[in-house]
Amino acid sequence: MTGLPTAVPHRLTGRRVEATEPLRLGAGGQRTALAVQFLRECQSLGLRVSWTAADGETPYDIGLLRHLPPPAQVSDEQGELKEWRAGYAYGMLYHRRGPDFVAVMDRREPGTAVRLTLDHPDLLSAFHTLLNPTPLHELDPGPREAAGLLAAERLALVTDGWAVALPPRISRWPVPCTGI
Repeated sequence: MTGLPTAVPHRLTGRRVEATEPLRLGAGGQRTALAVQFLRECQSLGLRVSWTAADGETPYDIGLLRHLPPPAQVSDEQGELKEWRAGYAYGMLYHRRGPDFVAVMDRREPGTAVRLTLDHPDLLSAFHTLLNPTPLHELDPGPREAAGLLAAERLALVTDGWAVALPPRISRWPVPCTGI
């Protein structure tokens, strides 16, 4: 058991995982939410991931997903995908869990570092729920509103009635311990 979602077909070899089918990050809805969850969990587990974008499609806002491993390079790719690859770095967005709170570090925008603490019960509940792709209509009004707040803070992707949390829970720090 690797801890990776099984909805995305993949092959695991040591610390490397390969998605065996193109991921549809631009498709919207459940397929996109599942693909984002897969990439997030690969990063959470410290795996090197290789994947291709379906038909070279550009997913939503690259800035929203730039913390996730970019797709493999193809010869006729769009400029946004090249930009994603050039700007990607491990640890651009991550979360840590504590008792009754979640701390988030967001460095996706160049030159900025945003620290957020989620400690309101509805926000915590929504964040934990959205770790798995969730249809918004299944959420009660409080968690649905909290999911909207998480999306407004760019901590969740909401697409065609589905939502998924974006920050991975990383097990390897993005900076050396001597750099803190």
